[in-house]
Amino acid sequence: MRLYKIPHASGIDSLTMVEAETPHPARGQVLVRMRAASLNYRDLMIVQGRAARGAPAADLVPLSDGAGEVVAVGPDVTRVKPGDRVAAAFMQSWIGGPIGPEDAPSSLGGAIDGVLAEYKLFDHTGLVHIPDHLSFEQAATLPCAAVTAWNALFGGQPMLPGDSVLVLGTGGVSVFALQFAVAAGFTVVATSSSDAKLDTMRRLGATHGINYRTEPEWQDRVVALTGGGVARVVEVGGPGTLGRSIAAARQGGEIGLIGVLTTGGDISPVTAMRKGLILRGIYVGSRQMFEAMNRAISTHKLEPVIDRVFPFEQAADAYRHLESQKHLGKIVIRIGD
Repeated sequence: MRLYKIPHASGIDSLTMVEAETPHPARGQVLVRMRAASLNYRDLMIVQGRAARGAPAADLVPLSDGAGEVVAVGPDVTRVKPGDRVAAAFMQSWIGGPIGPEDAPSSLGGAIDGVLAEYKLFDHTGLVHIPDHLSFEQAATLPCAAVTAWNALFGGQPMLPGDSVLVLGTGGVSVFALQFAVAAGFTVVATSSSDAKLDTMRRLGATHGINYRTEPEWQDRVVALTGGGVARVVEVGGPGTLGRSIAAARQGGEIGLIGVLTTGGDISPVTAMRKGLILRGIYVGSRQMFEAMNRAISTHKLEPVIDRVFPFEQAADAYRHLESQKHLGKIVIRIGD
């Protein structure tokens, strides 16, 4: 089989295709023929050696997000069978409940080998069935970005239809958050530096769009549009946007802290304290969240927004497209036919 490795994380050009023997499943294991994988900003940081945990181990197989077909199972496998269409949970050991210290070391494409391969072994407890109406390319977008958005919206304090949500930018997490929020009956405010992308977000269901380049004090606009601020912020920016997100939240609102895309910013805890805000760190989500999300996707027949699909042989070009920040939604790599 063919697979990609990162011998030494020194940039996109360090991504290397190699050949290896196709593995065989042992007890409790499942062999999946991978059909598609998708990229997250984390993957760019890893190949560049800028990940939060430092440079990855040598010869890491990259990417956390992929979908495929079960081709063989080992003894004592009860959750899947050959022919099933599946995706892998981002953290293989996080089944449900609060995240534990043992879960981060099971994250695909970072702590352990990922899915950018023609075949991949998984423990059967780390797999979920994918919605029937989705293609492999669509399902490959779900494990990180979609589950992160789901956790940000539904993993904290409850919200009600009519509540408002702020999504920052038009990356994978933000687009999924928009789709889930619209399906749940929430009002959505979206920000971007591109009017064209804001038009797309409105077509996907956003009620309001704000260009943060032409309206740098966008938090004031959010408060005005929502009559006092939003109930939930899907905060993917990081330190450079958090202060404005705090200002944009309503009294008693919640901010899901996800991204590290920006730096700088003067963050005072006083406003958050006075508003009684909850600032909740989001590190993707559990397998049970993934399964709940898939039920909602199936019920509403939601379809992930894919910006572009690259062939397996052009994986490096997919990384470069992510680096360009010209995309809206997810970037996918098709693996095989």
